[in-house]
Amino acid sequence: MTSALVVAVPDDTMRERLQPALPGDAELIVWKPGDDGPTRRIDLLVLPYVTRYDLLSGLDPTSVGLVQSQSLGYDGAADALPAGIAFSNAVGVHEAPTAELAVTLVLASQRGWPEVGRNQAAELWDRPAYPGLIGRSVLLIGVGGIGREVETRLAPFDVKLTRVARTARTDEHGAIHSMAELPTLLPDADIVILAVPLSAETRGLVDGAFLDLLPHGALIVNVSRGPIVDTDALVLHVRSGAIRAALDVVDPEPLPAGHPLWSLPGSLISPHLGGNVQSMSMRVDPLILEQIALLRQGKQPKNVVIPKEQTQ
Repeated sequence: MTSALVVAVPDDTMRERLQPALPGDAELIVWKPGDDGPTRRIDLLVLPYVTRYDLLSGLDPTSVGLVQSQSLGYDGAADALPAGIAFSNAVGVHEAPTAELAVTLVLASQRGWPEVGRNQAAELWDRPAYPGLIGRSVLLIGVGGIGREVETRLAPFDVKLTRVARTARTDEHGAIHSMAELPTLLPDADIVILAVPLSAETRGLVDGAFLDLLPHGALIVNVSRGPIVDTDALVLHVRSGAIRAALDVVDPEPLPAGHPLWSLPGSLISPHLGGNVQSMSMRVDPLILEQIALLRQGKQPKNVVIPKEQTQ
């Protein structure tokens, strides 16, 4: 008799959502890294949406087969994951909501928030002309899942969009420039949107030299990872008025109380809300059920970004 496929989910809420659609030869338990146990082998371990990857170091490859993240980014996971355990990220879950927030940050900044919000609180009727988005030059760095969704959402705004990736190429939408071309592209960018994963290549990409090349008053929007931007350099440029910033991710994160980016004019902070929308379960749950189906059939799971062979 074949033993049941055991799936561990982080809380009762997810268990109750998934249970009605679960095949009969699969079993749901509630367990997450950091809890006592587990007392039995887990074939699929679903992490909490907000989690600490260092807790993965306590997993036993004889007790856990596949770890499924609810996040798209997974920087730091490979350093903690023991050998013999695979790791999948949540491709298809967060790209559209994160792009939605990116465009929200662009529009809010280009139309005067948070100044307008502060004026409302102060009951101040002030009507300056803000830059707006129509006709602006937007430099999109990153053309992966989030970048493609950002591009789709910017299309109705009549912007001049320039796309950048690691290497130059052409797709159905036209030219994609390489990172090496940034020095010639930055001087013409009114808005820069960062939608790249954190890697050795992108860490500190937006430094003082990068910011110096932008036109006065240009806007930096970061919905990727905080360390892609040199925070100290950004603070200097925002404080001088040379650059504006709209950030969903920061370094350090969370942003400490009293940090200049909370209060500097030209700075707009969102507390890493990118994919955190009420509809998230509508995309996470089908992904988990699909992984269960693949594992039951003995097939390769989806979105494996750290194979068993690459864990340390």
